[in-house]
Amino acid sequence: MNLGFFTMPIHPLSKDWRVALREDREAFILADRLGYTEGYVGEHVTDLAENITSCAMFIASLADATKQIRLGTGTVNLPNAHPAQVAANLAMLDHMLDGRLIFGISPGGLLSDAEIFGNLDANRNEMFLEAINHVLALWMTDPPYDLDGKHWKISTRRTLLTEIGQGVVGKPLQRPHPPIVVTAVAPHSKGVTEAAARGWEPISANFLMPVWVKSHWPKYVEGCQKAGRPANAANWRVAKSIFVADDEKTARDYATAATSPYRQYYGSLVTKLVKNGRAELFKTSRDMPDSAVTLDYVCDRLVIWGTPDKVADQLLAFRDEIGDFGTLLYAGHDWADAELGRRSMVLMAEEVMPKVNAAIAASKRASK
Repeated sequence: MNLGFFTMPIHPLSKDWRVALREDREAFILADRLGYTEGYVGEHVTDLAENITSCAMFIASLADATKQIRLGTGTVNLPNAHPAQVAANLAMLDHMLDGRLIFGISPGGLLSDAEIFGNLDANRNEMFLEAINHVLALWMTDPPYDLDGKHWKISTRRTLLTEIGQGVVGKPLQRPHPPIVVTAVAPHSKGVTEAAARGWEPISANFLMPVWVKSHWPKYVEGCQKAGRPANAANWRVAKSIFVADDEKTARDYATAATSPYRQYYGSLVTKLVKNGRAELFKTSRDMPDSAVTLDYVCDRLVIWGTPDKVADQLLAFRDEIGDFGTLLYAGHDWADAELGRRSMVLMAEEVMPKVNAAIAASKRASK
């Protein structure tokens, strides 16, 4: 199992924006040094807590600061941008990263973003599909393009001068395009099926109960079958909120105290999603009442914390519950204590994952 990193950072509103951004960058640079294979970052325009406004701009700041880690948009919220702008910017970014870009896409889940961009009452799933089709067409066809959609019409026919490069959208370094991933949030997500049918891969979000994470695998299999390709668990990425410390008391205090960045994260997220009618994500069954979705309940079930041995055991139990998957994405949270935040990432890479992978290997040998 590979180890990656995924952050949609939720910082305290009182935190200096400069400090938050610096620490978020440091987490990716540390992940690169420790051998994390992938790193994804989210974006929101209208959220002072989730204060990375452009995942592409943030990733660009890491181009020369990282060497091996593949960097992913997690995600570009496609209804909120013009497809031509997305295609051009992401193509440039892929070149800046020397082909290390992973293109994560979604319709966007923050309603205040949808409102400010004027698509709150629009069919954003429809916009999402049209946008990604336009982006791929711009990368895979030649100008003048002449893309006639319901939401965007794209052409450079009137101004095209190919001999000097005018009217031409640049193409990414990776051809035909960078790998595409989608973040799966809904239980039994139909989007996972449609994405898999198109050759895209899923990331299951860290704020889903295991029963809903498990529901993504059969939907992925269904999509692969539609496309006539094998469903490979190695292509399934699963994010998880984890904190590792050298001793049990430090782990407990940092992960569960009233001021814990993990409680702050889920406090913000639960408020948003429950208000938006998505309390189901935090339930273990659909017949649970919304009133049962308390912060204590959510944190107890979604945050893994402890010493390296304890965390490894919990991750193996989680894997037994949902099934095999290829990459565990360590979810980035605010560094309320920067030293402990860094130490957790180090312990995760150097102690937890070797224990997890050794146990998986032993289990496979025993089953033969």
